[in-house]
Amino acid sequence: MESSGTNTGLRFVLLGQLSLWAGLAFGVIGAFQFLWPGLFEWMPFFKSRPLHVSLVVAWIFSTAIGGIYHYLPRIGVPLYSERMATWHLGIFIATGLAIVGSYLAGRFGGREYWEFPPVLAIPIIVSWVMFGVNYAATVFKVKDWPVHYWMWATGILFFFITYLEANAWMVPYVRGNLVREITLQWKSYGALVGSWNMMVYGTSIFVMSQLSGNEDLPRSYTAFLLYFLGFTNLLFGWAHHTYVLPAAPWVRGVAYAVSMTELLVLAHIIRNWRSSLGVMRRMVHHRALMFIAAAEAWIFINLTLALLLSVPAVNVYTHGTHITVAHAMGSTIGINTMILLASVYFMLCPKGGELGKRWTSIGFWLTNISLLTFFVCLVAAGIVKGRLTIAEQLSHQEIMVRITPFLIGFAVSGVGILTGLSLILWDSVGRTFTRLRSEQ
Repeated sequence: MESSGTNTGLRFVLLGQLSLWAGLAFGVIGAFQFLWPGLFEWMPFFKSRPLHVSLVVAWIFSTAIGGIYHYLPRIGVPLYSERMATWHLGIFIATGLAIVGSYLAGRFGGREYWEFPPVLAIPIIVSWVMFGVNYAATVFKVKDWPVHYWMWATGILFFFITYLEANAWMVPYVRGNLVREITLQWKSYGALVGSWNMMVYGTSIFVMSQLSGNEDLPRSYTAFLLYFLGFTNLLFGWAHHTYVLPAAPWVRGVAYAVSMTELLVLAHIIRNWRSSLGVMRRMVHHRALMFIAAAEAWIFINLTLALLLSVPAVNVYTHGTHITVAHAMGSTIGINTMILLASVYFMLCPKGGELGKRWTSIGFWLTNISLLTFFVCLVAAGIVKGRLTIAEQLSHQEIMVRITPFLIGFAVSGVGILTGLSLILWDSVGRTFTRLRSEQ
């Protein structure tokens, strides 16, 4: 029987999976609503989009948090306060329900990505302070930290900092200057992605080291290079979001130099790790390995696009087009979601040998093929939109007519992603429920 802290971790993971499922459904609704406004009168686009974004972000954070709560006791580092972890979960659920309820009721008030009423930022900040204190008190007694401890700590600390920045618009000094407010908003969102990347990549390093039995991996020079590059990117890489603002030129130059470099190192780590695995270990941990291999492929695809987007002359044409959405979805689904699903299956089947139902494999391939189609359609739509906007200066209506075929492909492939991930989640959610019932 595992400790209640570990059960709290699994409950976070279960909540994350359910959030992903709901977020995907709202994403598909939003895609068709974007194409044909009024198609779903009960769920207009201004509601479906923030529901989609908030629920998918909840999937990333909830599953990463659940992994930390689950793995620490599993490797002999008991949580400082299991009660604090339980309170964290309760606040997370209550706040999430309040956010979803406010969106469904049409009550907004925040800014992009955090569009819910600002008062709901208070429980988020309180719960994150609890999480940070619990994590710090748990791991500070451990000497010679492996890299994933540093990554988790950095992700927790910098989410707190960037979330405060994202809410700085409520201060009159910030809100009183449009350029200042937009710059700080976009900076906070870019750094926010860096904070969850730290938590997700730390989880990937931990899972890979456990799967391979290589305890040296989290203490290798390459792993720490990934950490320092990711940390640098978190501090400066956000600036590629602000090329179109009158920011200092050196900020743009630094952003260009460091943008997405940690993906290259992560890909190198995964490739070396996969080549070092024996055939038997590959078979034993087949399910988790499959998702990590998919993440590796998507790292290379998204890295190529990200490097192009980081060129200021290119960014002028692409920023705010569907190419930005393609980049975000490639990272969120192709990289982060695949890594987190590998973590979920490692939690549920730590000793391997359970390859799951046949439909899980079908769902895996359907998800990745649909995501590739989704990605290509968005990139094509973005290229056409950027050219027609700047070179031909067509009206928005004319541009939308031209790119509609690509957007139809994007919406249909979104249904494929929902179907594929539903097949996977049907299996993983069922396993999680079974595991929790068996440990009560």
